Amino acid sequence: MSRILQVNIAVPEDSNAKNVGRTGINKQPVTHPVAVRAPGPKGTLPPEQASGLAGDQIFDIKNHGGDDQAVYAYAREDYDWWEKELGRELPGGLFGENLTTVDVEVGGAVLGEKWRVGETLVLETTFGRIPCATFQWKMQEPRWVKRFAAENRPGAYLRVVTPGDVQVGDSVTVVERPEHGVTIAESFRAWMHEPELLPEYLGRDGVPERFKAEIRRRLGRAG
Repeated sequence: MSRILQVNIAVPEDSNAKNVGRTGINKQPVTHPVAVRAPGPKGTLPPEQASGLAGDQIFDIKNHGGDDQAVYAYAREDYDWWEKELGRELPGGLFGENLTTVDVEVGGAVLGEKWRVGETLVLETTFGRIPCATFQWKMQEPRWVKRFAAENRPGAYLRVVTPGDVQVGDSVTVVERPEHGVTIAESFRAWMHEPELLPEYLGRDGVPERFKAEIRRRLGRAG
C-alpha cells in the first residue's frame, strides 16, 4: 500500500557550509500527528513558519520553504538505491524530507498531480529538489551536489491544497493526474541537464503555470 513511512521534523543545527549558519536540514522522525498547512509566500516567513509542517523549521527562507515548497517527500525506494551506491545506511530524513514514502511514485509523479494523504490532507506536486551547499555539507560525500543531480532521483516538493494532519502509516492516493504527462524526474532532468527541452513544455496544455513562468524567466535570462 502506498503510505507514509516517516514524518520528519527539523532539529536545527549549525552548519559550516558557505553562508548557511543555522540549518533545519536535520530532520528526525516523529510519531504524533502533525498539522500541515500552506505557509505563505516564499522568502517572507520566519523559520518556524516557512515549512508547511507545524513544528518544522527552515532557515534559508530565500531558497527553501513557502507555498511551492511547503512539503518535501522522498521515496524509501530511492534511499535503498542510494544505500547500495554509497555503501552505507541512509536513515529516512537524512535528505531533509518531511515525508518518507513507501510504494509512492515520487519521481514518476506528474507535475501538478494531487495526492490525498490520510483522510483530509491534499498535496500537489510542484518540482524536484535542487541540491545545495547545505545538502553537500550534510552528506559529506565528494561532489555530492553534482552526483545527486546527475542520478535524477530528486524527490518532490509539494503545495498544500487542502490542509490536514499527517502521521506515520497514512495512505497516499493519487486523486488527480494531469494529462500532460511531464513527470518530476523528466522536468528535473531537463532543468538541470537538458535545458533545450524546456521550451517544449511551454506549449503543453496542463503544465502548471508556475513551472512555465520559471521556464520563461530562465529563457529570458539566457536570451
